[in-house]
Amino acid sequence: MPAAKRLTTEAVAVKTPRKRRARPANEPTTPAAVYPPAWSTACLDWKERIKEGRSLIPFAPLFPEAAAQALAIFKKLVVVDVVGSPTMGECGRDWLFDLVNAVFGCYDSSTGVRLISEFFLLISKKNTKSTSAAGIMLTALILNWRLSGEYYILAPTKEVAGNAYKPLADAIAADDELKAIFEVQDHIKTVTHKVTKATLKVVAADSETVGGKKGIGVLVDELWLFGMNPKAQKMFVEALGGMASRDEAFTIWLSTQSDDPPAGVFLEKLEYARNVRDGKVVDPKFLPILYEFPPEMIANEEHLKPENFYITNPNLGASVSESFLTREYTKALGAGKATLAVFLAKHLNVQITVAQSGGSWSGIMFWEKRHDTTLKDLTCLVNRCDVITAGIDGGGLDDLLGFAAIGREAETKEWLSFGYGWALQAALDRRKSEITKFEDFQKRGEMTIVETLGQDIDELIEMILLLEDSGLLDRIGVDPAGIGTIVDAIIETEIEPDRIVGIPQGWKLTGSIKTVERKLADGSFKHNGSTFMNYNVSNAKTEPRGNATLITKQISGAAKIDALMATFNAAALMAMNPTPRKKQYQMMVFG
Repeated sequence: MPAAKRLTTEAVAVKTPRKRRARPANEPTTPAAVYPPAWSTACLDWKERIKEGRSLIPFAPLFPEAAAQALAIFKKLVVVDVVGSPTMGECGRDWLFDLVNAVFGCYDSSTGVRLISEFFLLISKKNTKSTSAAGIMLTALILNWRLSGEYYILAPTKEVAGNAYKPLADAIAADDELKAIFEVQDHIKTVTHKVTKATLKVVAADSETVGGKKGIGVLVDELWLFGMNPKAQKMFVEALGGMASRDEAFTIWLSTQSDDPPAGVFLEKLEYARNVRDGKVVDPKFLPILYEFPPEMIANEEHLKPENFYITNPNLGASVSESFLTREYTKALGAGKATLAVFLAKHLNVQITVAQSGGSWSGIMFWEKRHDTTLKDLTCLVNRCDVITAGIDGGGLDDLLGFAAIGREAETKEWLSFGYGWALQAALDRRKSEITKFEDFQKRGEMTIVETLGQDIDELIEMILLLEDSGLLDRIGVDPAGIGTIVDAIIETEIEPDRIVGIPQGWKLTGSIKTVERKLADGSFKHNGSTFMNYNVSNAKTEPRGNATLITKQISGAAKIDALMATFNAAALMAMNPTPRKKQYQMMVFG
């Protein structure tokens, strides 16, 4: 075998040098820079802006040339499913062009740094959300300079993925120049740039399809649907993880309101976006654009006036027909509160706090209106009330342990209610559809997910002792079934056994249920308004039995109502008009 040939100095000198790749025309040529924030993404006057139909983006493009270049490309894209197949420039509205300017106008082409990297758009249904998403991502792919770059539109379901991919493929098919630039593969919903080999792929998300991606730009469509998926947070960590090494990377979150109370990653992003918009959180790299009614308009029911529908529908008169919205609203009014709530959520972005459906407990009609924002914890009851009753329900291995306290306000004699709950982690693992909601409740401090059996009872006893030590606790109402361990724990605190009262359940609880309903209706029952209690109330269903009323679950198994049942138990005792145990003294000073 011949010896290896040694490379001589002369050979090195005459060796053909390695050919360098051609630099894409728009690749940055200077190192990335660190910028001091010279802009704010807060929009403190958003209420006036949205009423006047002005832009919700509070600053001009940071790099006007980059914005103009992108907008020129975007406006040339053809919208095939609109009559006459106009371009985006011909059928688009100013709000959409503002969004394009914001996304691309924060990019410094000389350094490759994107100064705003995260965008959140909340907009009503039928406002060209999917078409706009396709256009923005196709524009990004055209402007991309990174070889083999990866762009993604992440959809929660195959149907939503199809809705996002079709306008993308149609725009390319309708333009000869784009057809020459891109290879379109419908079977894998992927578009590839023939020169840079960069790709834009539309995927229906799961932890397998998004793992290990190195996305430069990721657009997440219909974020509200991801909120129902307990794996969503893990998906986004996987899908967005590659952005850390790409200074030009961006994420766009798109959504309409949820047709249930918001949950999971959607709730988290929505609340963060509102805090940034309102200046409560300073984050110049996050831009919120939220088309929703000012709270005052909802409180005054101004959102129900058709002349105000434009507020959350910036495309009204274009992709959204005014007559269609008015007709759908009229139909929803006649179909009942549950249907109306969904219409308001999807077409007007009115957030659902208490979900209603056919057969809902009648108290739900007034529940949301009786939220007292000052009832933060049990101490508030102690400070405002002359007597307090407690209620307990549940506590089985597969149930919530529900607790409620009702206080009679010393001055007004109104009932003030506070609810709380505990869930065993092992039980949630068998009820995966509810995990995301319970994790949200725990983050808010409205309930506790316990790892070990007994922790829930220990924390319950702490609450009861707080009330007992105040001298205001009258009696404790319990569901007699399966509550022996809890009763034993209460007795160990030296609370007299005769102060623990078994409250008859089933039809015998009708009196307590009716009492709470009437007090909610006349405004003499207030509650702490936690999303956890809203959840319990949303799950409650009325079943008439002769002249009696039973409260059961809307959906058997997963849905829980234990904290509401605990409230009825406490109400049964408060309805007996208990006498304050703690004597009230008045000091008189003579001089």
